[in-house]
Amino acid sequence: MKNTTKQARSIVGDSPAGKPENDFYPTPPPVTRALLRVVPFVPPLTILEPACGDGAMSEVLKSTGLEVISSDLDDHGYGDIGVDFLDSTRTTSGPLAIVTNPPFKLAYEFIDHAINNFKADHLCLLMKLVALEGISRSKLMHDTKLSRVYVFRNRIKLTRNGDDYKNGGMMAFAWFVWNRGWTGAPEIGWISTKD
Repeated sequence: MKNTTKQARSIVGDSPAGKPENDFYPTPPPVTRALLRVVPFVPPLTILEPACGDGAMSEVLKSTGLEVISSDLDDHGYGDIGVDFLDSTRTTSGPLAIVTNPPFKLAYEFIDHAINNFKADHLCLLMKLVALEGISRSKLMHDTKLSRVYVFRNRIKLTRNGDDYKNGGMMAFAWFVWNRGWTGAPEIGWISTKD
């Protein structure tokens, strides 16, 4: 399921001019806490956060008491630096969940690599809701056996490299969840950072 960057970007929408090269949009802690309210992770599960940025998501995940492995291709002061998830392989033998806010332009590749190479038990990606739209996007979600989509009732205000920016709270986001062995149609639910 190899794709070009252009195809991958079509999943989440084209990027505006001036978008940072390294696609760094830290995940506010309430966004990760909202996921934990609907997807309980229990030991002996290990969580991999392969686009950990400054560690905002990893720190919330660690608060559950589970082992969290954090890495990133770029140096934002947290985790193992210089690790390209798309070139990496699974190093754990037990149950594994991959939980991350992937680079928007590489969302398709992250889904493909996590499902086909890591064979993760759970894959939870924070993505724009627009990932559900269109023929190629819907085919991707069908072919990869998307399990659940948790749509945020309220808009999430992201920062670009930690700084506020014009469209930081204008986009609709959701947690997209894949569970290994899922055979049914995707289910939809609603969550909030304010619950």
